[in-house]
Amino acid sequence: MPTETLEFEESLAPLLKEVDALSALPRTEARERELERLNHKLRVARTEIYSKLTPWQRVLVSRHPSRPDMLDYVARLFTDFVELHGDRRFADDHAIVAGTACYKGEPVMVVGHHKGGDTKQKIYRNFGYARPEGYRKAIRLMRTAEKFHRPIVVFVDTPAAYPGIESEERGVAEAIAFNLREMSVLEVPVVVIITGEGGSGGALGIAIGDRILMQEFAIYSVIPPEGCAAILWRDSGKKVEAATALKLTAGDLLARGIIDEIVREPIGGAHTSLDEAAALLDGPLRAALESASAPDVDARLARRYDKFRDMGRLGADFTDDESA
Repeated sequence: MPTETLEFEESLAPLLKEVDALSALPRTEARERELERLNHKLRVARTEIYSKLTPWQRVLVSRHPSRPDMLDYVARLFTDFVELHGDRRFADDHAIVAGTACYKGEPVMVVGHHKGGDTKQKIYRNFGYARPEGYRKAIRLMRTAEKFHRPIVVFVDTPAAYPGIESEERGVAEAIAFNLREMSVLEVPVVVIITGEGGSGGALGIAIGDRILMQEFAIYSVIPPEGCAAILWRDSGKKVEAATALKLTAGDLLARGIIDEIVREPIGGAHTSLDEAAALLDGPLRAALESASAPDVDARLARRYDKFRDMGRLGADFTDDESA
């Protein structure tokens, strides 16, 4: 169990230390009872805290350093995963991982951002900031999936596309725009899962699909709160206000038709139990694949097109009231 706490979880730190210390001691019947009591107390405290998170606090949870990455879910939900590399034009981008796998015995293509676990991995994965070659690798393998009639499962978790000068030189905007067009006409089912940060075009570049699932404490927005605050108020310190204004939580997005389903997380967030987080995702993912796998390709493509054309539509169904 991770002992690292977020700024709003300070009251949990003593409990977590007690649980960790007791877990390290030899097991006895008395210690088992005490451990059970402490874990129950921890669950109750977490439930209370997480039942009333603000949008900014949800941003912090989505960025938790121990939050599960794409490969954590692949290891728990898929079998026979074989990673494939390179865009066949420039290089292999480590921030986007893709490969063939089996889900419930059926072959699929898995694509997604990967931030990495420890510091060495995070540097290797560029903290999930994908470069143009990452998006080109993704669409290359999605087309391969289409050729072999394999559904595509996409995991989204990135702050944004990499904004460095080399990214601009190699055409990151064009690579993302190209993916948007090509993914909209892929003839195989595409299920997208927002597992952490769904940041800007960096997320959308691999997030055009038939069903969009979003984990309970993930976020999805056109810009990170800090960037929004810097543009609107010339003050990145107003990130808390920006997080509220952006309507980036799962509940906000479901109410506005941006996503199709909210996937529950363990009490305290997915980082508290990777196995439980994967188990909670398994059912919705299976149902989404079945729903998206209707045999009529033309009807599927029409629904996908309409789904994204309707986003951002203003009207009575999309009023900005606090009850949404």
